Amino acid sequence: MAQERVIVIGAGIGGLAAALRLADAGRDTLVLERAPHPGGKMRSIPVGDCRIEAGPTVFTMRWVFEALFADCGERFAEHVVLAPTQLLARHAWSRDERLDLFADIEASAAAIAEFAGPREADGYRRFCARSAEVYRTLEGPFIREGRTSPAGLAQRVGLSGLGDLWRIQPFATLWSALGSFFRDPRLQQLFGRYATYCGASPFTAPATLMLVAHVEQAGVWTVAGGLSALARAVADLAAERGAVFRYGAQVERILSEQGRIAGVLLSDGERIAADRVVCNADCAALGAGLLGPDTAAAGERLTPGERSLSALTLCAAATARGFPLAHHTVFFSRDYRAEFDAILRARRLPEDPTVYVCAQDRSEAASPPQGPERLLMLVNAPADGRERPLTPPEIETCARNLFRRLEACGLTLEPTSPPVTTTPRDFESLFPGTGGALYGRAAQGWAATFKRAGARTAVPGLYLAGGSVHPGPGVPMAAQSGRLAAAAILDDHASTARSRRAATRGGTSTR
Repeated sequence: MAQERVIVIGAGIGGLAAALRLADAGRDTLVLERAPHPGGKMRSIPVGDCRIEAGPTVFTMRWVFEALFADCGERFAEHVVLAPTQLLARHAWSRDERLDLFADIEASAAAIAEFAGPREADGYRRFCARSAEVYRTLEGPFIREGRTSPAGLAQRVGLSGLGDLWRIQPFATLWSALGSFFRDPRLQQLFGRYATYCGASPFTAPATLMLVAHVEQAGVWTVAGGLSALARAVADLAAERGAVFRYGAQVERILSEQGRIAGVLLSDGERIAADRVVCNADCAALGAGLLGPDTAAAGERLTPGERSLSALTLCAAATARGFPLAHHTVFFSRDYRAEFDAILRARRLPEDPTVYVCAQDRSEAASPPQGPERLLMLVNAPADGRERPLTPPEIETCARNLFRRLEACGLTLEPTSPPVTTTPRDFESLFPGTGGALYGRAAQGWAATFKRAGARTAVPGLYLAGGSVHPGPGVPMAAQSGRLAAAAILDDHASTARSRRAATRGGTSTR
């Protein structure tokens, strides 16, 4: 019997994780990627004479990658160089309002006490305890497992865990939950920003997203070479284990025969047979039929209001003066609710945006750069890149408002060349079918998380991976989705193999 072939569509981190695990298990694995390099959203772009990381910049949940590499008999630390950070991020509201958060809870509590008083510091300690409880409740049954329904989650935690599920406030919004810990609106704004890690508004996102605080306290690292280097490391190991990569290969259609996956058709007309396919494209691309009608039912069709946030980013080499940038710095708007009303209700860019800046050449161990440094600047935007692309005047106005917000906090920038701008329309071009949404379905309300597809689909032989499926967006979550997809394929293959010997736990070997 010929060896089963698996095709992985897309070399984003979910597809890379699946390819690595499958190739290591001896499967004939072919990865098709339309871009000239691996990584998907984990990308760097040329700006002047340097390259700047233009995608994710925060690395957490290291255990996901340690487990992925351990599955293949490798040590993650031997392939990727990480440096732990003690200063998680610097936050500013004006020239005189600044607050640093640290991996150490008591160091952050002391900073908050000085910033907003001892009552707020006590609220922060209670908030951290609750965020740890949320994470512990959800890590095993939800993040590590493939269960995506409320009933499945309840079954997994059992009767003894139902009280834990109730205590994590699954039906409350993040913003309302934060009000029970903080009175200072600046702190509500700071921790409400965790909703944007999933592309959502803190005013509609579930309170369970407070687990991000615990994830950051468990460890934030910088990756040597940026997160695009992490993607290359996973791709290199997958290739070493036998996976074949074809870049510049665009899949036009996923093929099926007699109701089962049969392979793919490339845009140049080439047909490639396969027994199973892992689709690492966004679920919205599947649902829109961009990969053919046979598999559209396995995706989802989202209205613009159901999509997660998009972004407008500026990548620049610039000399920074005035404000002491950290590696991660957030400059907050004066009115958070008005900002999200503009983005999600009026579907326009806010006049006073919150700005995230990643100063990629800064670290705690080295002195600040004396000249130009690499900067990624980001503001949230509506994911309407397909229906209503931003006009040049809107983009120019947003850039002016961005720099005005930085200047209000004391930071001036002197770029060495014009910044490279990426808009929601550009993200739609990079990731078709999304409208520019960077995180799939928005986390709006308690049930949104459970609407995400799992690794298996109703189409035999078709599996899903990536940030738009379970367990959710973000680099570690997307990588975990790839692990779950590979595990599903290996389990399904084992369960359908003929005349195979199986060892039953606690029993004897049987046919």
